[in-house]
Amino acid sequence: MTLGLAYRGEIIAGVVYDPVHDELFTAERGVGAYLNNKRIYVSKTASLSESLLATGFPPFASNHDLNLEFYLRFTMLSHGIRRAGSAALDLCSVAAGRFEGFWELKLNPWDKAAGSLLVTEAGGRVTDLEGRPFNVLGDEVFASNGLVHDEMIKVFSLARAERRGPS
Repeated sequence: MTLGLAYRGEIIAGVVYDPVHDELFTAERGVGAYLNNKRIYVSKTASLSESLLATGFPPFASNHDLNLEFYLRFTMLSHGIRRAGSAALDLCSVAAGRFEGFWELKLNPWDKAAGSLLVTEAGGRVTDLEGRPFNVLGDEVFASNGLVHDEMIKVFSLARAERRGPS
């Protein structure tokens, strides 16, 4: 279960419950991020090569090939990639320091609203894959511990540039 509350375009509260592990993630803008009422923080891992990442592949996305390219590149550059199947829980795992980064394309607002607030309140960074400000109504999300963010943005950018070919 995931629930995000927005006011005037800003996410101000979020709750994600994982019934399998009985974990309740909560966040309130300016108050912090919590897991079962204990404060959580993003990982302190500062290099992509030591990072554990996560992604997802929505069933109806038209850009699976682009995400496969990202997946391949990050597999070679990172410690590994996981695909659990829940964007909300993957974002919570970034907030809790379990993953250093998570990206996904073609998500709905309810998939990322609460989790994006959890990441920022835990000290992380959330943008789109080009590093532009996060938009809950956009269709992609990139969240990280903040320390590997710029390094990962370069990989996204290079992959997209190589797909477009010479200008």
